Amino acid sequence: MIPVTELISLEDDEIQEKFVRASGPGGQHVNKTSSAVELRFDVANSPSLSDEVKARLTRLAGSRMTLEGVLVIFAQSHRGQEMNRQEALERLVELIRKAAVRPKPRKPTKPTYASKLRRVESKVRRGGVKSLRGRPRDHD
Repeated sequence: MIPVTELISLEDDEIQEKFVRASGPGGQHVNKTSSAVELRFDVANSPSLSDEVKARLTRLAGSRMTLEGVLVIFAQSHRGQEMNRQEALERLVELIRKAAVRPKPRKPTKPTYASKLRRVESKVRRGGVKSLRGRPRDHD
């Protein structure tokens, strides 16, 4: 079990890990070791997450989410396989924690009377400035 929040924990079999070769500099070491981790988590079919959390997680994941509803996290910043494993898992847990927080509903507010007056006054002042920019008119 992987604890995420007090109410959410993931089963170990819900996560698939695949070790691949990392890209970038590193010389001979990077060419012969598979230290990068590709972590896959099937959000759409996860029994651990509610529908609300799944929807928010899908929105948060963005391009990391496949069309089938699988979240793919790629970690390759460390030299060691275990460190990359930990980083990928931490990123998944952090993403799920963010998705578990229910956003506060927005309460629509009305502008105050004073703010309406200030707005109209600034518009009148601005209009006056702009009217002075025109060509001088002949006064008959």
